[in-house]
Amino acid sequence: MTGGTFLHEGRAYALLAAAGLRVPRHGFLEAGPLPFAPGEPIVLKGIADELWHKSDKGAVHFGAFEPEALRAEAAAMKARVAEHPWIGGLVCEKVPFKRLSGLPTEALVSLKRDPDAGWLVICGIGGLQADAWAALAPPLIWPVALAAPEQALAELKNHWLGRTWLGLQRGTEALTDEAKLLGFLQGLWRAVEGLDREGVGLLELNPVVLDAEGLPTALDGVGTLGAIATGAPVAPDPAWYRALLAPRSVVLAGVSSREGTVGRIILENLQRSTLPAGALRLLKPGATEFLGLPCLGSVAELAAAPADQLILSLPAPQTLEVVEQLCRQGGGATVVYLVAGGLGDGADTEGLGKRLLACLDEHRRAGQWTPALVGPNGLGLYSPDLDLNTLFIPREKLPLSPKPGHLALVSQSGAFLITRLSRRPELGLRAAVAIGNQMDLRCSDFLRGFGGDPAVKVVGAYLEGFAPGDLAATAGAARSLRASGRRLLLYKGGRSQAGMAAASSHTGALAGDAALQASVLRRAGALLAERMEAFDGALAWLGTHPGLRPRKVAIMTNAGFEAVASADLLAGPLGSAQLTAGETRDLEALLEAQGLKGLVAAHLPLDVTPMADEAAYLACARLLLGGEADTLVVGLVPLTRRLGTADPAAFAPFARALADLARGSGKGVGVAVEGGAIYDAYRQGLRDAGLPVFLSMEEALEGLRLIASEV
Repeated sequence: MTGGTFLHEGRAYALLAAAGLRVPRHGFLEAGPLPFAPGEPIVLKGIADELWHKSDKGAVHFGAFEPEALRAEAAAMKARVAEHPWIGGLVCEKVPFKRLSGLPTEALVSLKRDPDAGWLVICGIGGLQADAWAALAPPLIWPVALAAPEQALAELKNHWLGRTWLGLQRGTEALTDEAKLLGFLQGLWRAVEGLDREGVGLLELNPVVLDAEGLPTALDGVGTLGAIATGAPVAPDPAWYRALLAPRSVVLAGVSSREGTVGRIILENLQRSTLPAGALRLLKPGATEFLGLPCLGSVAELAAAPADQLILSLPAPQTLEVVEQLCRQGGGATVVYLVAGGLGDGADTEGLGKRLLACLDEHRRAGQWTPALVGPNGLGLYSPDLDLNTLFIPREKLPLSPKPGHLALVSQSGAFLITRLSRRPELGLRAAVAIGNQMDLRCSDFLRGFGGDPAVKVVGAYLEGFAPGDLAATAGAARSLRASGRRLLLYKGGRSQAGMAAASSHTGALAGDAALQASVLRRAGALLAERMEAFDGALAWLGTHPGLRPRKVAIMTNAGFEAVASADLLAGPLGSAQLTAGETRDLEALLEAQGLKGLVAAHLPLDVTPMADEAAYLACARLLLGGEADTLVVGLVPLTRRLGTADPAAFAPFARALADLARGSGKGVGVAVEGGAIYDAYRQGLRDAGLPVFLSMEEALEGLRLIASEV
């Protein structure tokens, strides 16, 4: 036998059998008496170290059980695979298994310990054409920590393989039953426990077939041994959260006399904050005062007069020097925000990022003080409680006004963050933070910070890549958010090959396996957006209605195309509300009272036509919110004289009345205004009343569909 990292088939069979899974009767020729009758059909397999594909090397033989003939065949196999250290000749039962003409019936199952996601069970179509079938029917991915065998069975029943096995494909008969499949899946979960104890990192079973009794049986299994490093760092002091969002003192390094530079823009934004008097200082060697602010002449002075937050708008080499000095002196700033790139990314040609990580790791593992770092390549943050703006975006480009609320935004991309702040100034925020390349503080750290903040009810996040080991940590934080009644809305960039390359060039972080990440995050409870429009739509809804759980949606519009398009989008977990017979009669009477009889049909989606005025809208909304609908989407195509869209004196009372109906009903109400820029003031009036406003009915419904997809 071998003491290397290769897990051969004989050992794989033993581990599977210990978990109660069906494997062929088997034994090594070299081990003595074997459990076979003379002449019984068998399969002889040549087992050698690192021999993954035995059939390709002529190391598989089908025949009858005749020991002498098999020993001779095994010797020939050993010669054919001479480059692989020989382990033995494995004699296996030839398992008769069920097939269907024209349909794949073999499975490929992989038990894998992923460094970022933990143990996974992956199941798809197997056999010689496994790769081709995977493109048509992608394999199912079950993170063991986030999914149970019962959930796996429900998903397998909807997969091509499961439908084939259970006879759910048209014109087929069942090859097995749900009880046997559940027993198999439960065995896989038990097998993972055994693999973990034995130090196995990967076990691939291909094929898994259904024997004559319909029991899933692994005909082949190979894998690898060896621990997998997670790369998880020692956690920083959790005091960073308050120091970042509500600092009592801030020091800024990198301010020059030139206007328009990054440091000057950050300073100008900071000076508009409501920090305590004297809380803002500059780090500027050789100066005691600059631009009317007190200065620290060196990093060493921070040891005696520390800051809650130190913002470093310095080149990468100087940034590294400052952090190393802080660590050597054992104090100076609770959290350090790194603005510059060039640390650990594609522009880092001198290994500065590695030096920075080594410095932090060395001090933390020794139990010594270190600051918590945000970034590098960080654009800044905005915290409305103090009107704290450290973004290096000038005010004329992004005029932020403090509007404290329940929403927190965290983004690896600074541009993504500021465009959302620009497009949705009505959002009530706890904080909005650009986290850059996550060299120290990672996405999971921010999610845990927000999860411990009672002011936060919804977190919106944009990520391009996970720091090593942080996918599982992010999933754990997402589960905690959900368990506490909070919502995590997430857009993961870099899903395609081109997107991965763009993410890598932008942030230095690879996007990773998109299917794996999606499976892990969705199972953890994240609302994972596939499209930006869906993310933005859901953000607007949850920014106003954090507890919204849409299932039955009523649509009211004055445009036929919106009614038709809405009907197309109301599918799956997001369905259309229905009117009872009594509600239909009440609606007919209402429409007649509003002068719309003969123009409007009393059904949903409700098209009130361009002849409806504000009174008609409000009357219909009141009726619809009294029915089974949990959400009402109001479509206002404003190009009709029946709606007052130019004068705030006309549209402000309507907006307030509609918002009052929403609050009084306890249901979600949103408005889609499909028109040009001349209606921006109209949209703003609706937002000012506290309503989520969308540029199209599609955006509103895409957002609702994402929220309704919550597992």
